Amino acid sequence: QVQLVESGGGLVQPGGSLRLSCAASGFALDYYAIGWFRQAPGKEREGVSCIGGRDTSTYYSDSVKGRFTISRDNALSTVYLQMNSLKPEDTAVYYCAAYRGLFRQCTLSTDPDYWGQGTQVTVSS
Repeated sequence: QVQLVESGGGLVQPGGSLRLSCAASGFALDYYAIGWFRQAPGKEREGVSCIGGRDTSTYYSDSVKGRFTISRDNALSTVYLQMNSLKPEDTAVYYCAAYRGLFRQCTLSTDPDYWGQGTQVTVSS
């Protein structure tokens, strides 16, 4: 079964850190660029970061630049989003998305080949 599975969400205090994982099953993640999105209640889904396939270009939205780091471990078919200095406004469901293409550049198109099911991140004291 082909799927993306996010994990690592949870409740954290402001200033804390979390590391989200996006794991692929049923396909080789190194042939895909990966994007991370988030959606807070009552708001539209927002692209926050992406990483290319073999092209390891990266992108961060202004809202997370300097605090979040995206990386990939192709041997484990997993992409990570390290989130530091978390703020209450980072509270959202976080989704990863996969875009087919060995040399696919970083993208945050809302029409990926696969979406994950999402993981909740709550930043609150």
